[in-house]
Amino acid sequence: MSRMNSHWVPGNRITLLENGEGFYPRVFDCIGAAEHEVLLETFIFFDDKVGRQLQQALLRAAGRGAKVDVLFDGWGSPDLSEAFTRPLQEAGVRLRSFEPAQRLFGARINMLRRMHRKLVVVDGRCAFVGGINYSADHLADFGPLGKQDYAVEIEGPLVGQIHAFCRASLAAPQPARQLWLQQWRQLRALDKDLGLSDHAGSDAADGARAAFVTRDNRSNRNDIERHYRAAVRTAHQRVLIANAYFFPGYRLLRDLRHAARRGVQVDLVLQGRPDLPWAQRASELLYGYLMHSGVRVYLYAERPLHAKVAVVDDRWATVGSSNLDPTSLGLNLEANVVVRDVAFATHLREQIEQLMQQRCERLQWPTPGPLRSAWIAVRSLIVYHAMRHFAAWALRSPNAAPRVVPMRPEPG
Repeated sequence: MSRMNSHWVPGNRITLLENGEGFYPRVFDCIGAAEHEVLLETFIFFDDKVGRQLQQALLRAAGRGAKVDVLFDGWGSPDLSEAFTRPLQEAGVRLRSFEPAQRLFGARINMLRRMHRKLVVVDGRCAFVGGINYSADHLADFGPLGKQDYAVEIEGPLVGQIHAFCRASLAAPQPARQLWLQQWRQLRALDKDLGLSDHAGSDAADGARAAFVTRDNRSNRNDIERHYRAAVRTAHQRVLIANAYFFPGYRLLRDLRHAARRGVQVDLVLQGRPDLPWAQRASELLYGYLMHSGVRVYLYAERPLHAKVAVVDDRWATVGSSNLDPTSLGLNLEANVVVRDVAFATHLREQIEQLMQQRCERLQWPTPGPLRSAWIAVRSLIVYHAMRHFAAWALRSPNAAPRVVPMRPEPG
């Protein structure tokens, strides 16, 4: 088994930000006040009221002389117009598209292996990690389809790791092996400077102990899932997961069932009003399997759930971009922060519990007759293995390696 790419660092201050109302004002203020550098990666960057606020914050930073680099996913952000991007480029902002969208009869077709991370680093002193994109549908005033989601603001030594990672991934396009080596060398140098190891201890006074965990399709394919599994396997009292698209691998499902059977309270908060109905139908295949072992399932139906967060025993927590489904765990480029801190974990748990108590309905799974039970078992088995192996099949497809393409101003 390969060594995980995470490096535990004590002494961090980590602040939970909920929805666009909590996230956008803080991240835009930090970007707009940047003095030296802004590094930003996102899946979605739309030309709407939120995207235009981000545009203005980036222009303020560039106007102050800061070096500004933006990487957005070409499939998630396919429609940025020249009128929107030209002011940024003229101000010196470097815009890059990760694997630009390919179209067939107007439809985007290259939806696999996307850059799904949401990262910001400002002046190397503060960072933002989470699941919130730059689009108006992360605000409550968007209406019933406004998403429920979370991010964190980070100050402290962990910012150095995120900064090194973003500097490498936002550099000029280069071969995947060269990019990986650059990231590895930067993180190794950072560890040496800090004198830390993965098992370094810390006191509460040192601040939160945290790790920055990423997944890619090269050497770190299952690191985020492994952090989840380790936390669930060592849980003593409570596992609480809120995740938008829930269809994990058999090992994590087995760990959740085993935790529930040994007396751990295992609660899942999942979509009850999905923006992708097929994703919910896939998750429903797992409900009976989990609930028969004592796992409790709550459905959030007020608006689409976009969260990717979890808390274990009020000591371990994670916030990030990774769903627990084949796309996030097997294909996309993702990034999470994992935190070992009682105060942060307790606060996140309280926020999720408030959501459960006020806006969720606990699912009561009926016990079907024997024939229907057999049909459900066969159907679930077929669909489950088809979806679980989908990522492996997709990675073997003959598509070219993803490209990072600099956007250039149109002539005239």
